Amino acid sequence: MSNDARGPLFLPVNDDDEEELQQALAQGPVILPPAEQPTATTEELPINEDPSTNDREAQLPEDPEPATIHLSLPLEYQRTAFKEVREEDGLVILARGLGLQRTIANLLHSYDTPGNLVVLVNADSREEDFIGEAIAELGAKSDNGGLGLRIVRNEGMGVEKRQKLYVGGGLFSVSSRILVVDLLTGLLDPEKVTGLVVIRSERVVTTSIEAFILRIFRQKNKDGFIKAFSDNPEPFTTGFAPLTNMMRNLFLRRAYLYPRFHIAVAESLETKTKKSSSQHRATDVVELEVQMTEDMRLIQNAVLECMEVCLAELKRSNPGLIDIEEWNVESALTRNFDVTVRRQLDPVWHRVSWKTRGIVGDLGTLRSILHYLLSYDCVSFNKILETILATNTPAPGSTRQSASPWLFLDAANTIFTLARKRVYTETLGSLKTEPVLEEQPKWGTLAEVMDEIERELHFSPPGPDAGTNSVLIMCSDERTAGQIREYLQTMHDGVKGDGPSARLMLKRKLRDYFEWKKGWKNLSEQIAKEKEDANGGRPGSSTGDKRGKDDRSSFRGRQPPNKRRRVRGGGTSAATAGGRQVITIDDEDQNMAEMAASIQDAADGEVKEEIFIIDQFEDMGSNFEMYDMDDLVCVVPYDGDMDDRVLEELKPRFVIMYDPDPAFIRRIEMYRSTYRNRSMRMYFMYYGASVEEQRYLSSVRKEKDAFTKLIRERGNMALTFTKDTGIEDPQEAFLRTVNTRIAGGGRLKVTAEPPRVVVDVREFRSSLPSLLHGRNLTIIPCLLTVGDYILSPTMCVERKSVKDLIQSLANGRLWTQCETMLLHYKTPIILIEFEQNKSFNLEPFADMTGSIGQNDLQSKLVLLMLAFPKVKIIWSSSPYQTAEIFEDLKKQHEEPDPLKAVTIGLEEGEDATSQYNQAAVDLLRGVPGITERNYKNVIFSSENVKEFVNSTQREIIDMIGPEAGRQVHAFFNRDFKG
Repeated sequence: MSNDARGPLFLPVNDDDEEELQQALAQGPVILPPAEQPTATTEELPINEDPSTNDREAQLPEDPEPATIHLSLPLEYQRTAFKEVREEDGLVILARGLGLQRTIANLLHSYDTPGNLVVLVNADSREEDFIGEAIAELGAKSDNGGLGLRIVRNEGMGVEKRQKLYVGGGLFSVSSRILVVDLLTGLLDPEKVTGLVVIRSERVVTTSIEAFILRIFRQKNKDGFIKAFSDNPEPFTTGFAPLTNMMRNLFLRRAYLYPRFHIAVAESLETKTKKSSSQHRATDVVELEVQMTEDMRLIQNAVLECMEVCLAELKRSNPGLIDIEEWNVESALTRNFDVTVRRQLDPVWHRVSWKTRGIVGDLGTLRSILHYLLSYDCVSFNKILETILATNTPAPGSTRQSASPWLFLDAANTIFTLARKRVYTETLGSLKTEPVLEEQPKWGTLAEVMDEIERELHFSPPGPDAGTNSVLIMCSDERTAGQIREYLQTMHDGVKGDGPSARLMLKRKLRDYFEWKKGWKNLSEQIAKEKEDANGGRPGSSTGDKRGKDDRSSFRGRQPPNKRRRVRGGGTSAATAGGRQVITIDDEDQNMAEMAASIQDAADGEVKEEIFIIDQFEDMGSNFEMYDMDDLVCVVPYDGDMDDRVLEELKPRFVIMYDPDPAFIRRIEMYRSTYRNRSMRMYFMYYGASVEEQRYLSSVRKEKDAFTKLIRERGNMALTFTKDTGIEDPQEAFLRTVNTRIAGGGRLKVTAEPPRVVVDVREFRSSLPSLLHGRNLTIIPCLLTVGDYILSPTMCVERKSVKDLIQSLANGRLWTQCETMLLHYKTPIILIEFEQNKSFNLEPFADMTGSIGQNDLQSKLVLLMLAFPKVKIIWSSSPYQTAEIFEDLKKQHEEPDPLKAVTIGLEEGEDATSQYNQAAVDLLRGVPGITERNYKNVIFSSENVKEFVNSTQREIIDMIGPEAGRQVHAFFNRDFKG
């Protein structure tokens, strides 16, 4: 171990353009003169005296005594970002790990006063919990009369309850689908909203529902603020003028950038300065470069070789089809490589060959193998490889070659051979299998670090304000965390020699591996036997008497299936190096069984487990106690901004980064800069000369390059003026009243009413309502019983995506919908809509077989058109084309009546405004046998879904009829496995 507080862990390497970047930052609005260093972690902000409230101060009530708000912004760059975005609306982009949610919580808390109504947009449940707790903590120290953050979700939040909450004002976090409906229906008046705060703004694209919300808000409220935040700079740098387009969607003009190399951020996160060198201690950083074993290094090189071959074959097979020059091994190591490849291939997916599709899947498999190599133990890694090999092995007697091409490379043979060698070896001559059980190199380093921490705690006790003596171990995922916990608990059990060992843990995993392999073999034999019985007693044949001596010609050019062949990584047979001795599968199974028995006997001799029967409800007081924080060792996977809470609650003295993560390093810097009296030592572990190190350095470099592009684009960005799409062109309104089919352009009617479309509220999950609104169509959300879109009093549209179309044809729901539309509308339409930037093809050309069966999608569509000839089918390549089609269909047609559209499909005497639990209704309508005609009978006969599910077959038949009742009862009583 070497104590080395290296700069690259906390500050980027100085490149040639570093000076240029600093100058660009200094010229922009990002940098303000450095403020005086605060002495406390909170800041008092008098609301009525704060100049940052600008034009919103007029909306605040005048109190006789100004309310005081406490803000928790201990670092200089946090206060600078808060003041800038509160003074003028803008987009704030922070580097990962710089406390984005803390800044958002303080901003929302500053508006948590009577008379304000602020909505948090695009936040998930975990972010709502974190921000809500932070606002509650700040509210406990303030006297502003705030109510905290209230969450509006689907569960148990009716229209009347939401309306009462909106009238009272305050801070709200509303799901996007509910918020857009409330804004369109007027349940939430946009003019009464003080402003919107958008989180994860990199997801606000043109077709997103969040962009729809911002457009509605800005059209009806010119004075309300919009403030957007993001800590993911990479999406803002893809495409043409990405920052400009993103800010146009957000209706913003200013961008505030805070990378790690920002002057204010760098000065705030410095652990030691000249002025305050004696006020706080520097973080002790120990960088541990762990070397991989020789077998791990060879496996890694073999996997990279397979990836190179796959990428070369991908480029060779698709010359000029797509731009794949940037596809290399380095880019393939990034986490979003699969998403990038599919995004580029989706428009031409129906044109690429099966070989190309297989290679794309193989690249994902190889990337996973690299991750498993460094994170899984040797037994689990070999188990994963055998699973991959088994899924690519054809069934016994089958002539179909389904294996991936990379499995036939010599590098693949190296991967499987060395992976098995890390677990056990087969001694030549004696036919004996002996366990090897190679340990992960990081485990031994982790044991040394824990031993060093124990000595440190014994000889150097902490001071009174130094926090706790707890140890925090951070890793990449939950599986790795469980592996570390098991190792720490068993590394001293059953160890005869000196030093900790994972031998006992690996022996347990090896026993489980043998049981798994035995079960896998039995399952394969059972499947092969069932297939043989189905084929008349001959494996791989469709009839029992088809094969004869003349069938040998059918294997011309390839190996007969009954001949022995070599399988990569082992299989039904394996030959020795000299070819003199053959180990059959029976011998291998016998050796495995003997080794498993020896491991079982040794394990039983090493550890004797005692069985206790404990009554959990007996003497409960003595079974529960508080943890001593000084003796606590926590193993936690990385969890984004939630890691800040872990650091503040645990107050660890020692932090071990088992897997590298740039964002968590910055969180450590923030924690040390905020609590300067607390001592901390951080151990930074990584595999040297590995893909883990390369991936870490690539992520840091990509983030820095993204901020560099953003700084330059912001310096050259033109001022964005947004067009008010709510004001219709007078000439457009006049032309809408003219019928060109009448000679001379006769006037049908004189009206300035804009066109409108009645939309089912369930359709706001898609992007089509937003695009229709962008084309100056008035969107009226209603709960429709028949159809999804009502274009005119006689025209109804049922929209189906490709996935929904397949499901609706399979369960028969589309037939019922066609019957209902024909019953109430003159022109029923089925819209089959494809996704944007994906192939406009129902099925790939290669999927079209010589014969089309009755269950094929094409056959079902033909039968549907024959059964309902009056139903029109429209094919749309994207939601953009659908919006154009709707606009053309509405020409020269009357506008639909929303009240009439809602009542269509309801039974006589049923109230159109009656409220149902929509989630329960959607669940009920998805049950096979439940149709548009009979689901109301279930609602009137049952109180809830539980009562309906527990009903007998006779009771269900009395509700919905004999045929549908038997179908529903059979669905509820069907086993999961069969």
